[in-house]
Amino acid sequence: MPFPLRSYFLLALALAPILTFLRRRSRRSVRLPRQNERILIIGASSGVGHTLALQYSKLGVKGVCVVGRRADKIAQVVSECNAVKGPNTEILGITGDFADVDDMVRARSQLEAAWGGIDTMIVAAGVSALRPLMEVTGVDSGNVGKEGIQRVVDVVALATRGNYVGPLIAAVTFIPLLESASPSPSILLVNTLASIIPAPTRTIYASSKAASLLLYQALSIEHPRIAFTHFLPGTIEGDFRASAVDGGKAREADPNKTGLKRDAVARRCIAALEHREKNVFMPWTMRPGHLLYWVWPGFVEWRAMAKYNFTPPA
Repeated sequence: MPFPLRSYFLLALALAPILTFLRRRSRRSVRLPRQNERILIIGASSGVGHTLALQYSKLGVKGVCVVGRRADKIAQVVSECNAVKGPNTEILGITGDFADVDDMVRARSQLEAAWGGIDTMIVAAGVSALRPLMEVTGVDSGNVGKEGIQRVVDVVALATRGNYVGPLIAAVTFIPLLESASPSPSILLVNTLASIIPAPTRTIYASSKAASLLLYQALSIEHPRIAFTHFLPGTIEGDFRASAVDGGKAREADPNKTGLKRDAVARRCIAALEHREKNVFMPWTMRPGHLLYWVWPGFVEWRAMAKYNFTPPA
């Protein structure tokens, strides 16, 4: 009698904790002492990036460099980090857009001059998009005209710049520096569960984030000396939705009340880097949720429509 597909799924769930433990035991455990670690955080002016900067400053690492587009925000983060940092920690602030080649080359030059290189790069920047794809066209029914199609293309260009081109430029700019200047280089990409579990109203956001996820997963094979961590959280508290490039408003429950706490997310990111974890789901229950999508997609799609308060057009 053939083994039922559902039984394979249950077996995978049962074995997952054991396999995770074995992967951790077999993974290289060479890490720099905290007091020697030089950390670059891209997207540190708000959200998880901001919280990570504060937490690393308290841990007494050698240096924390925060990068963001707005000079006033970066100055504020630098001030906050200096207020809590260890006595031997240096805080650097660089204003720049990670999707701008000149800005990232300038940031690299500043880091080489100040520290001689970096050991850990965290990419925590990005933009949101909150509307169903056809809603972005501005057409309620019937065929979409040229203007509506162009509107979608323009929004996708903004999302791609923030969620794919930026991580791409960061990788190309800093991977050679990590490999040449660090005895234990690491990269953490703060991505999203939406990259691997589809959801309505997230078509543009999820697809552009999925592109950067696959990019960094492939880079981890091409650069095995660098420990890559791909961090996949659910909804995080905060005002990230204010960056929506499609002008949309969230339809789900208020993320400031229902989202993951930034402090908890940042602590989990640091632990994942410490243990050189590859793919991290937060909450952990989303790991079997990802498997469930392939076994029972209809259930996952139904739950996604409920979460995002989405009703398909008649």
